[in-house]
Amino acid sequence: MTQNDKVEADITTHNKNPLEIVKELLKSSVEDLGFNENIYHLLKKPIRVLEVSLPVRMDDGNIRNFTGYRSQHLDILGPTKGGIRFHPNVHIDEVKALSIWMSLKSAILDLPLGGGKGGVIVNPSELSERELEELSRTYIRKITPIIGPQKDIPAPDVNTSPTVMGWMVDEYDQLRGYNIPGMLTGKPIIIGGSQGRLAATGRGVVLTIREAAKVLKMDLSASTAALQGFGNVGSMTAKFLYKLGVKVVAVTNAKGGVYDKNGLDIPELLSFVKDGRSVSEYTKADPLTNEDLFGLPVDIFIPAAIENQITKNTAPAIQAKIVAEAANGPTTPAGDQILEEKNIFVIPDILCNAGGVTVSYFEWVQNEMNYYWKEEEVNKKLEERMVFGFENVLKMREEKNIRMRNAAYMVGINHIVKALRARSWIKESDL
Repeated sequence: MTQNDKVEADITTHNKNPLEIVKELLKSSVEDLGFNENIYHLLKKPIRVLEVSLPVRMDDGNIRNFTGYRSQHLDILGPTKGGIRFHPNVHIDEVKALSIWMSLKSAILDLPLGGGKGGVIVNPSELSERELEELSRTYIRKITPIIGPQKDIPAPDVNTSPTVMGWMVDEYDQLRGYNIPGMLTGKPIIIGGSQGRLAATGRGVVLTIREAAKVLKMDLSASTAALQGFGNVGSMTAKFLYKLGVKVVAVTNAKGGVYDKNGLDIPELLSFVKDGRSVSEYTKADPLTNEDLFGLPVDIFIPAAIENQITKNTAPAIQAKIVAEAANGPTTPAGDQILEEKNIFVIPDILCNAGGVTVSYFEWVQNEMNYYWKEEEVNKKLEERMVFGFENVLKMREEKNIRMRNAAYMVGINHIVKALRARSWIKESDL
């Protein structure tokens, strides 16, 4: 794990409860679809939430007890699926909200999965590698009763990595007594990981940007972009935008960032941060604060850090034609309303960053059949799924004359409702 990944999620949030945000959007989308309020009541709560204590003996000999969570939103379409984040600001409502978003992502892309999410309240940059490994293994031991390849399949998220996933899958295998690679995704390739998984979220973000540019008749080779966040998702997004000819003029992380109106040398910047250096230390471009990032005159703005970054305070400065939400929940309702008033094309998070869960699904499939695809095949399948999801959301937007965010929620809810009906969880009077 690089230092850049460790600090990525430290960008200041604005204290808007993500669970309340997702519940508001669920309720309004259920109403817009013309469904009974009973559908909202079925979707607003996870079916299961576990809180665990995680005692870890630190290097100084003392025991420190961390708190961890795992939320499973809905398993009607298949086993729940979602990442594990290590961050000091993790809280139970955040984990619940993220599990709901995961359900919607899977539904939008027609994946046979439900939504799950996990988190541990910790600043991993304060731990030694041994302490981090012990915490990772302890977390898996404590949530083992509710996870597994047919129950709930964890994956990486903020401040976790293939290395962490390797420790976790090893702990689970030791508890079970045999190899079960499909219990978790985002693993190192040598122990059952998938080709293309590490870059999947960023690749998916850029695929949706490409499709949005077609709608707006934008020439990407003549477009500019700015990114907030340069961890795995942000850096991969920048890499693929650069390959498309987009001029990435600004990048920030928690410590600040850099700006070059003529375009940053992204391959060089990627090489620079690979050894744990921050983008703010890069000297071949002008320094830039996170506050100034929002007001840059760019065509594409990409929040790729954490929740609640585009707010009533920051949204007015945004000049972009496209906002591509690479992070989960980066926009507050007040910020979203401002983007709508400014007629900015928003690619909502539950569509934009769904590339990660899609290739995690591919990894799980490969684990289950013990046969692995080449990267070209994985990337081709990912593109098919992302375009499929984008087109469905765009169609809903055009049919209902609504925002992309509302359209995405409606597509996801509609898909879940079909499964609820097929299993007789709801009656005709509920629709």
